[in-house]
Amino acid sequence: QVQLVESGGGLVQAGGSLRLSCAASGGTFLIDAMGWFRQAPGKEREFVAAIKRIGGSTNYADSVKGRFTISRDNAKNTVYLQMNSLKPEDTAAYYCAADRGYSQYLGGVDQYDWWGRGTQVTVSS
Repeated sequence: QVQLVESGGGLVQAGGSLRLSCAASGGTFLIDAMGWFRQAPGKEREFVAAIKRIGGSTNYADSVKGRFTISRDNAKNTVYLQMNSLKPEDTAAYYCAADRGYSQYLGGVDQYDWWGRGTQVTVSS
């Protein structure tokens, strides 16, 4: 019903910035919220940030508050993740996800219904 494609990953030095994009297609009217998750080798996938399609309320993981900003352009069916002051600990594959559940809590991996294939972010020290 929904397809997601991430872009914008790459290699940056600590303290640098990247902007990730996630383009949604298909039944985008079904989407309640869009989220970003990340997964480092040998670790579980973890929540990063999310935004509601209607209203634009946001949620962030404590580890990225003040450094990352999630935003959306509903006319383009696209969400963005602006990442500033990057740290080596931010190195991971970043995944975009879409949730149709109309819930207030947006940080659970299992609540999301559609996923992109991911884009790699590597931060060197």
